[in-house]
Amino acid sequence: MTKPLKQQKTVLLILLSNIFIVFLGVGLIVPVMPSYMNMMHLSGQSMGYLMAAFAFAQLLMSPLAGRWIDTYGRKKMIIIGLFLFAISEVIFGIGTHVSVLYFSRILGGISGAFIMPAVTAFIADITSVEERPKAMGYISAAISTGFIIGPGIGGFIAELGVRAPFYFAAGFALITGISSLFILKEPLTKQQLLDISKLKKDTNLLTDLKRSLHPIYIIAFIIVFVLAFGLSAYETVFSLYSDHKFGFTAKDIATVITISAIFGVAVQVFMFGKMVDKLGEKKLIQICLIAGVVLAVASTMVSSYLSVLLITCFIFLAFDLLRPALTTYLSKSAEQEQGFIAGMNSTYTSLGTIVGPASAGILFDVNINYPYLFSAVILFIGLVITLMWKEKKMVGHLEK
Repeated sequence: MTKPLKQQKTVLLILLSNIFIVFLGVGLIVPVMPSYMNMMHLSGQSMGYLMAAFAFAQLLMSPLAGRWIDTYGRKKMIIIGLFLFAISEVIFGIGTHVSVLYFSRILGGISGAFIMPAVTAFIADITSVEERPKAMGYISAAISTGFIIGPGIGGFIAELGVRAPFYFAAGFALITGISSLFILKEPLTKQQLLDISKLKKDTNLLTDLKRSLHPIYIIAFIIVFVLAFGLSAYETVFSLYSDHKFGFTAKDIATVITISAIFGVAVQVFMFGKMVDKLGEKKLIQICLIAGVVLAVASTMVSSYLSVLLITCFIFLAFDLLRPALTTYLSKSAEQEQGFIAGMNSTYTSLGTIVGPASAGILFDVNINYPYLFSAVILFIGLVITLMWKEKKMVGHLEK
C-alpha cells in the first residue's frame, strides 16, 4: 500500500536530495575548470574528457546497477552510491595529477549509476499511479536544479580555495548518506525483489536500445540526446570561454550561472504548466530548440558582462523548459513502460553528456567560438527532426 505524498515528505525530501547531490557534483567542477586547467597545464580536450568521463562510467555501469537495485534493494544501492560519491569528491579535491582526476570522475559516474535509478525506482514504489507524474516532475526539477546551480555554488565556495567545492560536495553526500541509512525503509520485500529480478532477467542495454528505436519513442529520445549534448557542451566551455575571452573569475562565472538558474527555475515552477496547456509539448520543445540555436550563436558575438548574463539566463531557461516538456511527452507515450522509458531517458542523457563535453573540449582548442557554434548546429538538427514528429501515430498507439 502506498501512502499519499503529503505523508511522505521527509522520505521524498531525502530521495530528491540524493538525486540533487549527484547533479550538483557534476556541475561543481565547471567554475574551477580554468584554475585546474592553468594549475595542471591541461588542454581544453582534457577538460572536456574529464566532464565526459562521469557520464561514460555512469552509462557503462547503469545496466548492472539496474539489476543490483532489483536484486539487493533500493535503499542499499542508494547508500553505497552516496558513500562512493563522497569518496570520489575527496579524491578529486586532493588530486594533483590528471589521472587521479579521471579516476575520481569515473568513480563518481559509477555512484551516479547506483543512485539515480535506485531513487527513481524507490519513488515509483512508494507513489500511486495518480501521484507518480507529479513525483517524477520533482525528480526532473532536482536534476535541473543540481545540474545548473552546481556551477554557481562551486564558484562561490571556490573563494575559500580551488579544492573547497569538492570537500563541500563530499560532506553533503556523507550527510545525505547517513540520513538515508537511518530514515529510509526498503519499500519492497525480499520476495517482491526476487519477482522483479526474474522478470528483468532477459533484458539488457542492447535490447532496450533496440526497443528505443521504435517510431513512437525515437524522435523524443533523439531530442533528449540533443538537450544533454547542448547543455553539457555549453556548460563545459562556458567557464573556459569566460575566463579566456573576458577574464571572468570563478565568482563572476558563479554569479552568472546562479542568476540564470534562479530565473530558469522560477519560470519553470510558475509558468511551465500554463505554457504546456497553451502550446502543447511539441510546440514548446520546438520554441526552446529555436531559442537555443539563436542564443548559442549570439554567445560568440557578445562582450559585456550584462549581455553574457542575459544570454546565459535565456539559454538556460530554454534548456530548463525543454527537459520537463520532454519528460511529460515521454511519460504520456510510455503507458505501462515507465521503467523502460526512465532507463532509456537516462541512457540517452548519458550519451549526450559524453559526446557534448568531449567534442566541445576538442573544438575549444581549435577555436574558442567553435563549441558554441557546434552546439547550435546540433540543436538545429534536433529542431529539424521534431518537424518529422507524427503525433497522430502516437495517439493511435495510446488508444490501442
